[in-house]
Amino acid sequence: MIKDNLQKYNLVFFGASKFSTAILEELKNVGIIPSLIVTAPDKPRGRGMKMAHPEVKTWANENRAETIQPEKLDDDVIKKLKSEKRDLFLVASYGKIIPKEILDIPIYGALNVHPSLLPKLRGASPIQSAILNNERDAVGITIILMDEKIDNGPIVAQMPVEIEKWPPRASWLENLLAREGGKMLARVIPDWVGKKIGTKEQNRESATFCKKIEKEEALINFGDNPYLNYRKIQAFDVWPRAYFFAEKNGNKTRVIITDAKYENNELKILRVIPEGKKEISYEDFVRNFNFK
Repeated sequence: MIKDNLQKYNLVFFGASKFSTAILEELKNVGIIPSLIVTAPDKPRGRGMKMAHPEVKTWANENRAETIQPEKLDDDVIKKLKSEKRDLFLVASYGKIIPKEILDIPIYGALNVHPSLLPKLRGASPIQSAILNNERDAVGITIILMDEKIDNGPIVAQMPVEIEKWPPRASWLENLLAREGGKMLARVIPDWVGKKIGTKEQNRESATFCKKIEKEEALINFGDNPYLNYRKIQAFDVWPRAYFFAEKNGNKTRVIITDAKYENNELKILRVIPEGKKEISYEDFVRNFNFK
């Protein structure tokens, strides 16, 4: 069993997002709970701007796993990581660049789970970018041995993931890739520490890159290609959420699109949230708000 094989290893996990949490859950399903989890600091959230844990911290508390939440990966963090013999680091959607001094600590290096078929879509937004750019052939999971450059290390394992209904919502695709990535990582870890598998260099000449998503990118221009607008709605379903401005009596209202469909080369908006209001059907919005 995987659990029996890994009980003697000291594993440290770096992650902060929902993607990270789903991977931790898949590792837990086969008996793997890291001895230490490094995640993001608490941040103010919601209308009341109350301090809240990142999802990974919540998961760690529920599973009684030790955590640290450093603002920076400084000398104190390095000292903590070096305080015990560390066998392997696991990284998934951590959100910070991990310096070489930290990557060199574990005996078997650091494995990163990336939700694209590297070298395609290196960077911060591979899931959203695959949808936005209509890159079905880039969808999959890659596990790399990390170096100090972003998504640059050699490939340990890779698996394409076929999506029947395209384009999906980014939240759905994120969960699917995280679950598949967690299962793949659970399979890879025993072979990696057992030196049964090696690495393959990425074809860096074929590398493509994706940047951090900015809020303004979610603005829908109804004069644009309707299929592009639909992909925006699907890609930005969690954040920043696709939106448009409606004008009434000389005042502009920001309207979030929560659901839409694309049929016969046309975009049909189904549900929206007008600024300051509850979610309603688009038909009710048009009828009640009489926007221009």
